[in-house]
Amino acid sequence: QVQLVESGGGLVQAGESLTLSCAASGSIRAIHAMAWYRQAPGKQRELVAAVTSDGTPNYADSVKGRFTISRDNAKNTVYLQMNSLKPEDTAVYYCYVTGRVAGRGVWDDYWGQGTQVTVSS
Repeated sequence: QVQLVESGGGLVQAGESLTLSCAASGSIRAIHAMAWYRQAPGKQRELVAAVTSDGTPNYADSVKGRFTISRDNAKNTVYLQMNSLKPEDTAVYYCYVTGRVAGRGVWDDYWGQGTQVTVSS
């Protein structure tokens, strides 16, 4: 069993910053990609940023230059530093991991429970 525990969401004003973190625990033995998605009310879930096992990041155009994704492989943790936040960044942010657990030879997808980020104007 794999658990993804997210933290760091909250309410901020436009222009401020937040850092999200997500730690994977349980029977996970290897992690490939780690990512953050978000879903605003009435909209589809969208990819915000992703980082591969070698640290290569990828960002949605809407957050390039403002958000930074990073990971600590020793801690099985992924971070999302969000600067210059805008009201349109308001959403539930979900952590996503592609991992392999003990006893299974395949890679599976795992999701966190979501953390609310609200940016007021």
